[in-house]
Order: sequence, then C-alpha cells, then structure tokens
Amino acid sequence: MSTTLRLATFNVENLFARWRFRDGVNPTTANTRGWVVEQTQFEELGVDDKAITGAAVREVRADVLALQEVENVDTLKHFRAQALGGRAEYPYVAGVDGNDPRLIDVAVLSKLPITRIRSHQHLMDSESPAATLFSRDCLEVDVEVRESESKSTTVTLLVNHFKSMMGGRAETRGKRRRQAAKVKELVTGRFGSASPGDHPFVIVGDLNDYLGPDGTSGIDGLVEWDQVDNVVTRLPEADQWTHFFRGGNEYRQLDYLLPSASLAEASAQSQPEIHRMGMPLRATRYTGPRFPGVGNDKPKASDHCPVVMDLTIA
Repeated sequence: MSTTLRLATFNVENLFARWRFRDGVNPTTANTRGWVVEQTQFEELGVDDKAITGAAVREVRADVLALQEVENVDTLKHFRAQALGGRAEYPYVAGVDGNDPRLIDVAVLSKLPITRIRSHQHLMDSESPAATLFSRDCLEVDVEVRESESKSTTVTLLVNHFKSMMGGRAETRGKRRRQAAKVKELVTGRFGSASPGDHPFVIVGDLNDYLGPDGTSGIDGLVEWDQVDNVVTRLPEADQWTHFFRGGNEYRQLDYLLPSASLAEASAQSQPEIHRMGMPLRATRYTGPRFPGVGNDKPKASDHCPVVMDLTIA
C-alpha cells in the first residue's frame, strides 16, 4: 500500500504581527496612559498582503507546509485563524525562535501529526566562531504519514532559509556553502553516511541562491547531491523560477523541494507545481490569472512562489 503526502514550501515574506497607531492617536499620550484590549489604539499592518498570502496558501492545498519569514508561532497561529480556517484545518504547528535579528523564522503547518521537533540554531560557524552558522535555523521536523490503520511512516523535513545574497552573491557565497554542507551532515548524522537517500526525508526552503554557472553557486553541493532530487527540474526550464528580482529583472529558482532519492523515485510520476497567482504585476513573465487585489508591487502574497508536490509514501 502507499499514500500521498502533498508537501509545499513557501517564503511568505515578512509574516509579521506589527502595528501602527490609529489615525488621530497621539503616540506619546497612548504610551503614557497605556491601553486595554477593549480599547485598542493600534491597527494591524499588512492586512491586504496577508489576505493574498492566505489565498495563496489555500490554493496550494498542502497537507504539510514549510514556511519561511514567519515572526513567531503566535503570529502563525493568528494567520491560521484569520486566513486558513483555523486549527481545524491545520491542527499542528512547529516553530522555534531563531537567529535572525529581523525576527524572521522558519516554521511548519501540518494537517498530519508532528511527532518530533529539533532546532539547529545553536550551531556555530567554523569560519567565524563568534557567529552562528544558520542565518535563521535548520528546523528538523518529523511528520507521521499514516498509510493504514496499522502502518505509518515518519517523514523528516529539514526546513531552511539560507543566508541572503544581500551584499553580493559572490561575497555571501561562502556562508551558504557552509550552511549547505552542514545540512548534508545533519542528514547523514540522522540516517547514516552510506545511503541516506534510502530514508524518507525532504530538504525544503528558501536557499537564497541558484545553480550555475560552475563555481558561482553556494548551494550546488546540496541541490545536486545524489541522495536528493531537485524536483523542480522536472518542469520545463523556463518554468522553473520561483522568485523575481526587479533590480536585475531576474527570474530564478531560490525555493527548493529536495526529497530523498527513495522518495523521489517512488514519486517519479509526480510533477511539482509552482503557484504564481500571488506574484506582483511587475513580474511580467507570469501572464496567468492573479488573486483579486494584487498590485504592481504591493499588495501581493510574497516575492516568492509556493512550490508544492505530491510525494508517494510507500
């Protein structure tokens, strides 16, 4: 027997619970006198963006959703309640406050039981011993996929958001190389070094880099590792982009679903999907329909696209 796990990854771009004072409210007076919950003097920021982000998540219809740029678990639960149908739709949440000073963390929403959570945010960077290795975290999450009443399989997710290219792709490449190497090390530490790809795991997230040409990428050692499969390459080359960078008019794959070799082989007939209805209008390569309210730059679901795939669990 086998079953299907519909897995997605999505950088939701600054899913924050941030506020501004309402019009007409003097911030100094409000701070001096304080406030009570029945008389809130604040308005939530980014409401339009969050509504479109929610539409993008609903369209994906994932069983398990790996997320990047989430402020914290409470913010994610609020988003779940406001935009996704609440706990009844996604009863399981995993997230640990990570290393980023902007407070953008990685997290998981799941319809399926989460049985184990492990953070690796404490690991230090060998090239800079005073700094942590992972910019946010590499969050290791076990999900129980039930195939029948008597049989279930644990699928392990390693959810990542690597160092950005801000400051220059070449200048920041080394950090991503070390992060990618450590993710491989975590996999072999968990599943053995001989054939870790025989086990059910998926490396997911925004790796903040793209492949090629040779020597220019910080993630090629991970993405092209023979123990995983970059399933987005199953799509036509022109359709593999997940992010649009306006400054260079660049369409690149920055977001990855890397199932283990055994999961990829079992899912050989499955094609990944890249959903773009929440992309801003300035991303003109995409000419399909968009969600109501999407603007030229804002509001939008994100500057990244959700990537989703049906994985066969045998």
